[in-house]
Amino acid sequence: MDFDKLQQVAVTASKEAGNIIMTHFEKDIEVTTKQGMSSYAAQVVTKVDKACEEVILKHIKPISVEYDLAILSEETEDDGSRLIKPYFWCIDPMDGTLAFIEKREGFSVSIALVRKDGVPILGVVYNPVSNTVFTAQRGKGVYKNGMFIIMEKKNDFLTFVTDKKLNKKELPEQILKEINVIQNQLNLDSSLVLSGGGSVINAIKVLEHQPALMFKFPKKEKGGGSLWDYAATACIFNELGLRATDFKGAPLDLNRRDGLFMNHKGIWFSNL
Repeated sequence: MDFDKLQQVAVTASKEAGNIIMTHFEKDIEVTTKQGMSSYAAQVVTKVDKACEEVILKHIKPISVEYDLAILSEETEDDGSRLIKPYFWCIDPMDGTLAFIEKREGFSVSIALVRKDGVPILGVVYNPVSNTVFTAQRGKGVYKNGMFIIMEKKNDFLTFVTDKKLNKKELPEQILKEINVIQNQLNLDSSLVLSGGGSVINAIKVLEHQPALMFKFPKKEKGGGSLWDYAATACIFNELGLRATDFKGAPLDLNRRDGLFMNHKGIWFSNL
């Protein structure tokens, strides 16, 4: 398996999708909604999401035939092949659609290659606003625009990254309690909340605002995070030796047999 070749295909596909996003960024876009999701951010979808998926699959499908890879993409129904073949692509054509339709930053393209046992092997995240691409390959480190990343502590305060402002989230008091526990463990005097991005960009913010974290409590309702929301960034965090787990610290099950949603066990990404 030529993982370098597969990574380059994913980078090319993500950048082409990003170009589509930026072409429509300042335009008014018709928004439709998906059924069965518990949050508005998880429900919204546009023609841009679908156009991005089409251009990504244009690149991904031929090499998937060559290497016998399965494909899981947000805007296409899961055909179950990810549970059979040795590897599968896990694609979010545009994460952060809500930010996109509100004409603000916080969206990205996310492509991962995941092993059948749920271990992410490749991760590509492209931020079309800043023209920044993060790439990770199991055992080979993480790169930002081709430059090897070395982690360094940047701040003397704790950053909590979230999709919504705290006063609009469920269980805000419990969230603050968790933040305070980590803040005290690190002997920090203050904390900062960054809100408004999609799951993928939020994980990148955690990466770049050390010490930082994002987490979601376990919940039963659908929505609030699927395999494609975390696969690429989990690969990035794994390669940097950072935590990308469920809420209790167990490895993320990135190839669940019983569904696509990750919120059943919650998530925890941190760069402490």
